[in-house]
Amino acid sequence: MDMRYIQSFVEVLQCGSIAEAARRLDLTPAAVAARIRALEEDLGASLIQRSGRYVRPTAEGVKIMDSAQSVLRAVRDMRAVAQDGDTLAGELRLGTFHSAMTSVLPAVLERLYARHPDVKIFVEPGKSVDLCRKVGAGELDIAIVVEPQSALPKTCEWQVLTEEPLVVVAPRHFAGRDAHALLKEEPFIRYDRSVLGGQLADRYLRDHGIRPRQRLEIDGLLAIAALVDKGLGVALLPDWPSIWSSGLSLARIPLPNRAPVRRIGLVMARHTAHLSLAHAFSREADELFRPAGTRQQHNPS
Repeated sequence: MDMRYIQSFVEVLQCGSIAEAARRLDLTPAAVAARIRALEEDLGASLIQRSGRYVRPTAEGVKIMDSAQSVLRAVRDMRAVAQDGDTLAGELRLGTFHSAMTSVLPAVLERLYARHPDVKIFVEPGKSVDLCRKVGAGELDIAIVVEPQSALPKTCEWQVLTEEPLVVVAPRHFAGRDAHALLKEEPFIRYDRSVLGGQLADRYLRDHGIRPRQRLEIDGLLAIAALVDKGLGVALLPDWPSIWSSGLSLARIPLPNRAPVRRIGLVMARHTAHLSLAHAFSREADELFRPAGTRQQHNPS
């Protein structure tokens, strides 16, 4: 089976057009169509169907699409392994939790592409616990996550980037009020307890005997900040910089006791075909956050 035929099949489905796929592959549409026919004959199944100028996969095409993409990734990985260890080759498989998509990720990528403009990256958003599992399983090379509470596999490294203590987020006119009093007296917008930040906040409230007047529970730090801005309540959230640069009318009120801390960092596979790429990404992330404190690497136990 010719890898070029698989590549053409994937490109056609991603573009939805043989003509566009041909342009990207620097081939004629007739050549791309011939490759698809050859692949169909090899597999004994029809893979695409035409609708005017556009194409879409058949049921059989849908079934093999994921496998075809996996084959292409495996080939890129083999080529990366064959390259010199200091060469940035292949495609970095990067995971990131949702909030970091608009905060951490753009700033790190800006630095990375300034040094390595030809780097290729596949980004997969998800929950931190799922991303850690995928790094451990070899499905991702590196991920931006909230520090896992359980032990990581020995095949992974953990690198702290920044720490965010919990603070009370309140409408601006509450500035100067006591944090615990606000949590007890005002309507409370709870950070979703299925994520670590919400779990930290819930544990703090229970440890200090605070029973808030909960109004709703929701995920999304900026969503909660927007609700607080509308005067719908107060919240107990990680001190995330994007909240304060959002232009909302908010007050940051520190907790009177030692505040729990949400740590943001990188989980990286120790053994991956894209180790040079992963190290380049981690170096840029470390340089970006280094002024906030000393960075370290360890394997939690």
